[in-house]
Amino acid sequence: MRVIAKKILREFWTVHPDCEEQLKSWYREASQATWKYPNELKGEYPRASILRGNRVVFDIKGNKYRLIVKINYDYQVVWIRFIGTHSEYDRIDAENV
Repeated sequence: MRVIAKKILREFWTVHPDCEEQLKSWYREASQATWKYPNELKGEYPRASILRGNRVVFDIKGNKYRLIVKINYDYQVVWIRFIGTHSEYDRIDAENV
């Protein structure tokens, strides 16, 4: 998968260094993935939440942070839509970010 944009993750882990390694690991795994359907992703990330509109929520650092991405499975592209603390996540509409 092509992940757009790593810069968002980098800026976030600069402010929240405790999640840097986990975000780097997620980025590496997502970049090497070839998911064709949400159920394939769910097989690798059983705790991920599949939302409408091809959005997926990942728990980062034991659910301290949340990462929302939008995936185009046909074109193998992942767009980072949101990364934030759990309390910031609670204040947004995950299906529309």
